[in-house]
Amino acid sequence: MDNIYFISQSTSLTLVITISLIFVIFGIYHSKKFQGINNYLTANRNIDLFSLTTSLVASALGAWILFGPASASTWGGIGAVIGYALGTGFPMIFLIYLGKKIRTDFPKGSSLIEYMRKRFGKSLFKLILLMTIFYMFIFLCAEVTAVAVLINYISGTDLWITASIVIISTLTYTLYGGLRASIFTDNIQMFVIGVLLLITISYITLFSGDSFSFSFIESKNPQLLSSSYIPSYTAGLTFFIAVAATNLFHQGNWQRVYAAKNYETLKKSLIISFLIIVPIVFLMGFIGMVSFSIDSANRPDLGFFTLLLKDQTELLSLLIIVLGLALTISTVDTLVNAISSLFVVDGKATFNFDKKTDYLKLSKYFIIAISIVVFFVASKGFDILYLFLLADLFCCAFVLTVFYSFYNKKINEKTAFISIIVGLIAGFLMFPFPDFSKSLLVGVLVPTEVFSPFVSQSLLFLSFLIATFLPAAILKIKMKKNY
Repeated sequence: MDNIYFISQSTSLTLVITISLIFVIFGIYHSKKFQGINNYLTANRNIDLFSLTTSLVASALGAWILFGPASASTWGGIGAVIGYALGTGFPMIFLIYLGKKIRTDFPKGSSLIEYMRKRFGKSLFKLILLMTIFYMFIFLCAEVTAVAVLINYISGTDLWITASIVIISTLTYTLYGGLRASIFTDNIQMFVIGVLLLITISYITLFSGDSFSFSFIESKNPQLLSSSYIPSYTAGLTFFIAVAATNLFHQGNWQRVYAAKNYETLKKSLIISFLIIVPIVFLMGFIGMVSFSIDSANRPDLGFFTLLLKDQTELLSLLIIVLGLALTISTVDTLVNAISSLFVVDGKATFNFDKKTDYLKLSKYFIIAISIVVFFVASKGFDILYLFLLADLFCCAFVLTVFYSFYNKKINEKTAFISIIVGLIAGFLMFPFPDFSKSLLVGVLVPTEVFSPFVSQSLLFLSFLIATFLPAAILKIKMKKNY
């Protein structure tokens, strides 16, 4: 932007600090009357339909929705948009069935990892725990980076300043109030997100005129809507597999599965959440295609802001900051409490410290240590989408083995362990470098020319496909040999 910003740094900082403090005050005040380990981990298993729904949606819709779908749509077309939207919403449908099973089989639990610990031995349980924490750590980095980049784009504020304010404020109320504080603030944040998304999308629709249509996109970039455009299919499947797999390992979702006051509340909440999430993510991707069709020189991940702030409206800039903060803090508090809860619940089985160890206190120190690393990563402004994709790959290697084992008791720990490791290594060999031109296997270990153009152009798709389905093939082969 050649150092031309929409609002001043002082205005931006004042707003960031004010909004963050409001959430801190609400979170601490509400959770004062809900203390104790049960409230910290599962909100005393007494959350109603409205609170559960707003919390599930607010936790799912982080600041990434302002960047990710728009960016993906410019190279993956309509397929990427549909895949991204369905991938984000699909876990809600999946959790209707898995949630019922896990609440029935393990009614006093609070995490997926606990269930896996009972199902398998310590080796696999620790591997799943490590992967889950790694994924949520990456998610945390990406969210804080996203809001820091957003506020830097609008006002020029240094990334580290925004990152530090968001991290400190969120830790303050989340480590105090746990899941109760997270769910209560999610209710407020979801109201803010809903209103501001409605205002901003209405503004874009109104002032984009005829440009905001499928026919305009088709006239400018027909490949984005073409049924014969291969990247549309591969991108759609890639995002569906990757996003769906990762969200199934999100401990924040599993906490909310247990927090629902009964299964009927959980089921209704998950269905409503799905119906809210999918159209929002789809619309953000569609806006990315519109922006790209108006001017292909626009930065892909800034498509939403390019359309919204083209007249450099100060009021809209302020609304975007509030929207970005609400989206980020609602996701960050969920991730902070989710990681903390895993440490509390599974710390004893993992570390086997002295019997007098206070794992709740220890979990808070662990979260603070992780948050310091998140702060340094976010201050560097790394590519958000690439960070997510790396974490997605790990989840893909685990997903079928872990969830198939819910229903097939013949899968033993050794078989499950081998299938996951093989899937992870094979997927990683195909996973593209940051410039997407090559991978460890294609272009480093083996020359690119040996492979067909489809392989070299579809590295991301193939890496996720292999990481997801190779473990399932290994399971099938192993089980045939054994029985």
